[in-house]
Amino acid sequence: MKRLALLAACSAALFAQSGETVYKNVCAKCHENEDSHAPPGSSLRALSSARILRTLDFGSMMSAAGALTRGEREAVASYLGKAQDTHKVPASAFCSSRTVTVPKSPKVTWNGWSPTSGNTRYQPAPGVSLDQVKNLKLKWAFGYDGDVNAFAPPAILDNQLFVGSANGLVHALDAKTGCIRWQFQADGPVRTAMLVVPNGPKHALLFGDQTGLFYSVEAETGKIEWKKRPEAHEATKLTGSPIANDGIVYVPVASWEENRPVNPDYKCCSFRGSLVAYRIKDGEQLWKTYVIDSAAGAGIWSAPTLDLKRKAIYVTTGNDYAGPSTQRSDAVVALELATGKILWSNQVTPGDIFNGGCANARNCPGPDFDFGSSAILEKLPDGRDILLAGQKSGIVYALDPDAKGKVLWQARVGKGGTNGGVQWGMASDGQRVYAAVSDLNRIRRTDPLDPRPSGADRTLGGGLTALRVTDGSQVWHAAPVACPESQAICSPAQPQAVTAIPGVVFSGSVDGHMRAFAAEDGRVLWDFDTAKTFPTVNGVFGRGGSLDGPGAVVAGGMVYINSGYSRNGGMAGNVLLAFSAE
Repeated sequence: MKRLALLAACSAALFAQSGETVYKNVCAKCHENEDSHAPPGSSLRALSSARILRTLDFGSMMSAAGALTRGEREAVASYLGKAQDTHKVPASAFCSSRTVTVPKSPKVTWNGWSPTSGNTRYQPAPGVSLDQVKNLKLKWAFGYDGDVNAFAPPAILDNQLFVGSANGLVHALDAKTGCIRWQFQADGPVRTAMLVVPNGPKHALLFGDQTGLFYSVEAETGKIEWKKRPEAHEATKLTGSPIANDGIVYVPVASWEENRPVNPDYKCCSFRGSLVAYRIKDGEQLWKTYVIDSAAGAGIWSAPTLDLKRKAIYVTTGNDYAGPSTQRSDAVVALELATGKILWSNQVTPGDIFNGGCANARNCPGPDFDFGSSAILEKLPDGRDILLAGQKSGIVYALDPDAKGKVLWQARVGKGGTNGGVQWGMASDGQRVYAAVSDLNRIRRTDPLDPRPSGADRTLGGGLTALRVTDGSQVWHAAPVACPESQAICSPAQPQAVTAIPGVVFSGSVDGHMRAFAAEDGRVLWDFDTAKTFPTVNGVFGRGGSLDGPGAVVAGGMVYINSGYSRNGGMAGNVLLAFSAE
């Protein structure tokens, strides 16, 4: 018996050593590289080995791990991760009634990226007033088991809440209590907003994942109806939320390929961004349009914007990955709704060629000023329509949809850069457009006892600006809040999408704070620090972190905030927080 125990111990040691070798030789070039968007090794060690293995096998790392044998994948997962998950969701986490009923005409709704069709991120009937905002209190917290990021905005339809997660679990929850009605396991991380639409006698829940798969799931039961891969390229990922109209869903397509050239052996690049239309009832592809005709890049990172008046759909595009430069990268592009034919485009930054290999002295003439946020279709006080687009350059543009996207005005709200400017989205209430900026700066750490090679600069970034939609003139500017000395990981940057309700603007920061600002003058009305531990309704250890990606969702008198974003030097976290003023 002693001999068997000794053999088992030796085998385990060799297995661990093998996993360490694989990690150092294959994985560390990205996960220990400050210029990569990959989560650092310290974040990976917070996950279970089963979760890591699933990610290597058929998750977001599937293509990167394609050259590894199954044994090597098991070894590196065992080396990095914690023991097999033993946590089981307690019965008390489930609702007494597991039935999901989606109303035909919900009175309370935030469905998709924005509660309004123009992607304004303005909730006209929030159920919470300007005077009540200062009284918002945490009602419940839901933990995403084993995750280090919480980046998927929920959809709310009356008392039903649908939300994805970084581990690929999609949850149907009770919107008032957070109890679970059903769960669905996607093949990869889900960060798109959930979209619920009628589908025959029931409803389809539509969303995409980070492996490039798009799903239709029955909203009432969590049963899969169909799933499609809108783009065959191995680096495809779906970050932008879908929109739907008249039985058709429109899916924006982006990719990981921009980061692939971090590996000097990678032959860059071949991915092209596209918009794909599917029939909702059966998943049949109706059309697909690449936004560039050649070269590579121009991914569509954000939700398309619907314009039924002009029978058009608008997308904003990313930068080129490799030369020659194209004419529709860093652009606002209009497509014909019925066919996908490109009607017009306006490229605001030509020649923007950028990829992950630029830090390795490769020829990258571009500033990385792509669009990561949706265009907003807004109506001016005189009745004319206008398109508003915020760019990573730190510039907000107003375009005329009736003049092929002619620029009507432009206004600078930030410095701009790779992690700068408007990152995930603005909000507009018809009078003003509210733009928060990231301008996050990463610095190399000098503490020899700190294993992390880089982190967020504590002194740079952030700010929220209100501009008049008529002419772009500044109404007010709210300066960023400085990081406290007591907070080890901190940045004042505000990359998270902005949300507006009558009289109030919500903006989250990498420092973990969600703040509510007065729409009239920018003063802070409410400030909540999410970067702490929370007891959760589902029994999962829950901790908040940095606020990045999709912003607050407000519906039915509740404010929902996902907290945790470990990329770009931010703080890991895994909670959905629900607030109410009652």
